[in-house]
Amino acid sequence: MEHRLHADLTPEQALALANSRSDLRPALACYFALDRRLGQVVTNTSEPMLGQMRLAWLRDMLGRPRAERPSGDAVLDAVGMHWAGDEEPLLFLVDAWEGFLVTESLSSIEAALFCRRRTQPLKHLAKKIGSGGGARVHVASIRWAAAETALRLSRDDERRAMIAAGTVGLVGSKSIPRALRGIGVLEALAMRSLKRGGRPLMEGRAAALIALRVGLLGR
Repeated sequence: MEHRLHADLTPEQALALANSRSDLRPALACYFALDRRLGQVVTNTSEPMLGQMRLAWLRDMLGRPRAERPSGDAVLDAVGMHWAGDEEPLLFLVDAWEGFLVTESLSSIEAALFCRRRTQPLKHLAKKIGSGGGARVHVASIRWAAAETALRLSRDDERRAMIAAGTVGLVGSKSIPRALRGIGVLEALAMRSLKRGGRPLMEGRAAALIALRVGLLGR
């Protein structure tokens, strides 16, 4: 099951896992897999109501005890193993993608709300390990979410709104906890992407060098 989750990671997500503490990697991989599943529901839905029904089913499954969920679904099985008792932050992730689905025109306010909701599980994970860096991790992950989402948008005004959500009013002065340095890698790649107008995070040779530097030095 773990292999199936790792197989679909993007290159930057794989780097995030590699630069995070080993015991946190399964929960991170699970988060990325659930986020990918929800994003695919939205991307592959031509009728919003049908998409909402699929998202509602996933929300219902996440709200049930592990024993009441169907087995054999790689993502839900992983949630049961690595997020048991901590499913509530994952519901924000569902809410984020549902809002993205039903929004006719993405404003800067809606883009910011989407990114905050989408990254609540990462903030929770930082708080859970007692690092004191929950707020800092949230800022970093919001930047990643904005950069990653900007790539999905074809309209210039919506892309600008998403880029603004990842750059405007976000202050991250403290260091990211060493245990979740992989989120710092995502942040560094995201900032480069956002400054370049929403280019792919791993575009060009400089991306790998940035990831290596942040992974080793934390900045």
